[in-house]
Amino acid sequence: MPLEIVRNDITKMNTDAIVNAANSGLKMGGGVCGAIFNAAGAYQLQEACVRIGYCGIGEAVWTDAFALPARFIIHTVGPVWQGGTHHEEAMLRNCYRNSLELALSIGCKSVAFPLISTGIFGYPKEPALKVAISEIAAYLENHDMHVSLVVFDKQSFGISKKLVESISSFIEEHEAAAMEEKHNRRRFSDAPEIISHSLEQKVRLESDLGESLEDLLENMDESFTSALFRHIDEKGMTDTETYKKANIDRKLFSKIRNSPGYTPMKKTIYAFAVALELTVPEMEDLLRKAGYGLSRSHKFDLIILYFVERKIYNIHEINEALFAFDQLLLGV
Repeated sequence: MPLEIVRNDITKMNTDAIVNAANSGLKMGGGVCGAIFNAAGAYQLQEACVRIGYCGIGEAVWTDAFALPARFIIHTVGPVWQGGTHHEEAMLRNCYRNSLELALSIGCKSVAFPLISTGIFGYPKEPALKVAISEIAAYLENHDMHVSLVVFDKQSFGISKKLVESISSFIEEHEAAAMEEKHNRRRFSDAPEIISHSLEQKVRLESDLGESLEDLLENMDESFTSALFRHIDEKGMTDTETYKKANIDRKLFSKIRNSPGYTPMKKTIYAFAVALELTVPEMEDLLRKAGYGLSRSHKFDLIILYFVERKIYNIHEINEALFAFDQLLLGV
């Protein structure tokens, strides 16, 4: 199952478990921890934590979620940032890995994480986001679970400022080019018609079309489904590798596999194109076979084009950028 980034209050996530960025003493704190305690019922949750007593850095324990929509709260203790020279990254990776293992052991099929250690513990947001995405994605390669990375606002998110600026410039250049092309088309369409067909020519054209329509239908182009699975075979990928790399739910992939006439959403087709590492012409062809087009005047399409042109096919990295620009995410 996929990984998604959502902007929400983690206490409102209706998942099997939510993860609390806790302290080692499992006491009510500030930030995310304080919000979770208050929403769950501070007295009840603190009593449950007292019974556990302690949680080491990088480790994870669980309690009931009490008044929260979730069933469980998984408490994990992130590292305090000390400049990156005190094994902070390894400890932060342990937080995500051990929380996921614990979620699996208590029967969770969905879990929501905050960006651990980026509050009062001071871990820089950009490297913290990379750790979170890479560790969760690695876990999902071998396990079926729906994982949400929950951020409260854009200030809580850690995408590179340099990348945002680069994508913004790319979008502006293409949008300007698209506007110029549209203006030129309008000028051309406003020009007086010079060429016209005689009535006889029109009749002949219509006749030719009628005669060839049956042939056209019999010789239809390759369907989207056929093209998709041809690409999968050519890349030597299995179905499982494909839908996991595309960040697509197994049930949706099965529907596409078993329903030749089914056409998924445009973002799903882009997800397949990224997973299969298609070139821009191959991606455009796959979109066209599903009845879509790659628009060079829409922000969503341009962000994907930015990455594919640069042969960057990490779907989670692309989704980080899409999220930063308030666009739909691929796959999920």
